[in-house]
Amino acid sequence: MEDKLKRNTLFNPSGDVDLRLRRMIGGNTTNLNDFNNMKYSWVSDWYRQAMNNFWIPEEINLSQDFKDYPRLDKAERTAYDKILSFLVFLDSLQSNNLPTVSEYITANEVNLCLHIQAFQECIHSQSYSYMLDTICSPEERNDILYQWKTDEHLLNRNKFIGDCYNEFHEKRDKFSLMKTLIANFILEGIYFYSGFMFFYNLSRNGKMSGSAQEIRYINRDENTHLWLFRSIILELKKEEPDMFTEEKVKIYEDMMREGVRQEIAWGQYVIGNEVQGLNSQMVSDYIRYLGNLRWSGLGFGFLYPDNQKEPENMQWVGQYSNANMVKTDFFEARSTAYAKSTALIDDL
Repeated sequence: MEDKLKRNTLFNPSGDVDLRLRRMIGGNTTNLNDFNNMKYSWVSDWYRQAMNNFWIPEEINLSQDFKDYPRLDKAERTAYDKILSFLVFLDSLQSNNLPTVSEYITANEVNLCLHIQAFQECIHSQSYSYMLDTICSPEERNDILYQWKTDEHLLNRNKFIGDCYNEFHEKRDKFSLMKTLIANFILEGIYFYSGFMFFYNLSRNGKMSGSAQEIRYINRDENTHLWLFRSIILELKKEEPDMFTEEKVKIYEDMMREGVRQEIAWGQYVIGNEVQGLNSQMVSDYIRYLGNLRWSGLGFGFLYPDNQKEPENMQWVGQYSNANMVKTDFFEARSTAYAKSTALIDDL
């Protein structure tokens, strides 16, 4: 099959050195990490930002969360457990899938970014484990970790992205890779967000502030991951136009709409109208707004005409997601500051 991708040769002394020959996929890479010669100029800013984002989960004090967790309302505690279970699964899936994707990316500077992302996903998994180890018993922790096996809603959520990743593992062709990249963009840009929103809502109600701070730092990393995959997809739009025919774009659009649909259904299932400060309509409006944000960010316009602007009653989410109140236009790769505590804001 002509669209079948060839796995990168690990040791390749005959690889192309000329930057004009470098491609996102289907190139002939030397695998040499040359920081002075990058075809994709945005990588330099991304790399510095990601490296400066380094943090350790245990730096955050969860002693108050230990006291707050048993006092949560039933609806809040149920949502906390299920959302955390979902996030644990997603980051575990990411850390395992990213190395497979990198085997077929033939721009070595982009592979550097993918390796950093995989490391950060491991940190996120550690963070969730730290949260669970702090607030509950080992038995409760294991029950939360594996709820995706027993909760049909949670299993179906994981299946959508997981099946797409499995398809690429089996086929290893350009189209299945493109769908994996879109699925990753959906995961990073939509799937995480009702979960993040829930933790921020708890914090603004004076509960589980340590958990919200952990999520802030995870959110900051996920914004860089979103930037990375958006950039990869946009480069492929230029280099692989056959992957962006009207028919194929319709498939990507359907994936995005399905991601939004599932996120709304999930948010209404775990949050609904029982959690103080949130309701089903707020969840729906915000996720549809995010769907517009993501799809338009790829240059395809808006999916939902009525949700083109951030809902006024959800603007507090952006304030909470800003780990250190430092404004950054990350989608345009113009960071206002590079420091360990720099925060990225999802403001496209």
